[in-house]
Formats: sequence, C-alpha cells, structure tokens
Amino acid sequence: MLRGMVQLVALLRSNGNPGCFASRQRHEKLYFLVTTYHIYTALQSDCHVTVTESKQHQLSPDSTSPIEILTLRVESINPAVRPFNISLNSADYTDFREKLRAPIRTSPNVVIHQTISELFLETFRAQVELNQRYKLPSGQEVEPCIGCMQVPASTKLVRLCQTTGMDNESECQQCFCRPMWCLFCLGRWFASRQDQQRLETWLSSKVPCPTCRAKFCILDVCMVH
Repeated sequence: MLRGMVQLVALLRSNGNPGCFASRQRHEKLYFLVTTYHIYTALQSDCHVTVTESKQHQLSPDSTSPIEILTLRVESINPAVRPFNISLNSADYTDFREKLRAPIRTSPNVVIHQTISELFLETFRAQVELNQRYKLPSGQEVEPCIGCMQVPASTKLVRLCQTTGMDNESECQQCFCRPMWCLFCLGRWFASRQDQQRLETWLSSKVPCPTCRAKFCILDVCMVH
C-alpha cells in the first residue's frame, strides 16, 4: 500500500475517531499515528497543530452531502520528532479540538464547513452560559464526564424553566442525577435527539436526561461551580 494510505487510530481514547491517542496512565497525552511502515508519536505539550487542507468527498450517489476531510499538520519543537499529517473528518473536528491542550491553527486559505449540529452546539453553549449556576454541595467531588471520560462533569439539570417565564404546564421534570456530563457531551446528546427536518424547534424542544430519562429543556441546564 502507498505510504499515504494510513490507518489512523484512537482519537483521545474515548470516541473511536481517527487521529491520535491519549494515555490516561502516567504519561502525557500523545498524538499517535500508524502508517503502513511507521508509527509516529508526539507529546501534545511540545506540538503545534495546523489545519493545512480541506477536501470534500462524495462517498456515494445516495449521500445527501459530501464528507469533508481535514489535513492537520503536527509539528514538534523537539527536533528528534518528525512532522506528520493527521486526516480527520470535519464532523469530528470540534470534539478533537475540545480535548486538546493547545489551540489549533488554521491556514488562511482553508475553510472548515460547520455542520448544523456544530452550529447548534455553539448556540447551546452560549445559552447555557446565561443560565443560573449550580453550586456543588459541600464535600461532593466532581467526577469525570461519563460521556467522554476526558474532562470533569460540568453540568447539572435543574428544573428552572417555570421560574423563567415559561408556560406553567411545562413538560420538564426534575432530574435528581448528580453532575455527570460535560457541557459538550450533553449538548451533543441534546442535538442527537432533535428532528433534523425541523430546525426551528431545536432550541425550544425537550429531551430526556441521558441517565434517568427525566425531560429537560435548554433552560434547565446549569453549569457547575
């Protein structure tokens, strides 16, 4: 096989996306790339990552939209580490970026097309930042998000929509789960439960808690502090 035909394995351990690997043992997080003849590794803390190219591919005539593949150039300040490229589906780019320690640069000529779900996640996050905060009870520790196991759980569902001027007959229910999800994973869950043909209903819709199934709306999502 040609060298450029690579097998990319394990993006940050948890989600099965291609591109890099994160050790949760005693080592620093690594970029990890496997090709036909080589294995490339580099410490995140030593690297600059740049999106250098974006290409769209129509995988089948039945596909409603093309797949966008990004090329990310990983360059280390360690002269012993050779630069290498990572191929990444643009649908996984936001998740990839959220779990890195350093920002990703984008070349001036590269345009990354956001999906509807990605645009919604930005709006979801902005709205939740405006909501009431949840104060963690004394002595209770924040656990890792059970969705990604990469960052601390940062949200708590608290039924607040009735106190913010909404209809008294709201279908929202009180969730008694402890903080278990980070904002990004909860936002992705919220987006995954939406009707793709009715975009205008996304912000006002109600979805079940991914753990206990109690219904909630976006106004019930509180950041933990």
